[in-house]
Amino acid sequence: MKKLPIGRQEFSKLIEGNCIYVDKTKYIYQLLQQQYYFLSRPRRFGKSLLLNTIKEIFLGNKDLFKGLWIYDKTDWKTHPVIKISFSNIDYKNLGLSQAINDELDGIAKKNNIKLEAATVGPKFRELIEGLSETEGVVILIDEYDKPIIDYLDALDKAEENRDILKNFYSVIKDADQYIRFFFITGVSKFSKVSIFSDLNNLDDITLDDNYSEMLGWTQEELEKYFPEYIS
Repeated sequence: MKKLPIGRQEFSKLIEGNCIYVDKTKYIYQLLQQQYYFLSRPRRFGKSLLLNTIKEIFLGNKDLFKGLWIYDKTDWKTHPVIKISFSNIDYKNLGLSQAINDELDGIAKKNNIKLEAATVGPKFRELIEGLSETEGVVILIDEYDKPIIDYLDALDKAEENRDILKNFYSVIKDADQYIRFFFITGVSKFSKVSIFSDLNNLDDITLDDNYSEMLGWTQEELEKYFPEYIS
């Protein structure tokens, strides 16, 4: 009997650990036909698992998807992936700019790229260009709003972090030629004017009926995937 996927956010570990995976890859396949997406959902709703599943698809790890809907539906071409989760970077101690810079430097080092820029926007652009030499870059951002939400009781800091994030994301539009796929998630839906004013091509699928069942589980899915646990 497969294990319950409690607390598992890494798709690869979930599959390799013989845990139940509720197959959402049909929805992911639909996403892959376009390029820029924004999705808001509450915490603990499966956003991180979704992004990690997308990451494995773009890394070409086909074997992880045996038995899943998408297995024989896509070409499994490998793409460079930039994945950043703002719940995992140390902006509270380092400051947001330094924390983002460190994250970008770490990704660059893993890919043997040397970054020269000192500020987050130009450094992000430099990393995207450096990774795009063979294929378009995939950019996955999780908990984009956490550096703001964490400081709602300190509005000056929240506004400072908002401005840093706006500068960070501002490079995306002009880097379109280097980008294959861009997906950003969070728990809140900030106005596009505040952070995403330059990203007018973002498709907000938060309330899109086509993706309403992409996260969370339906009654039908519970009965299909968890019969031993609910009988």
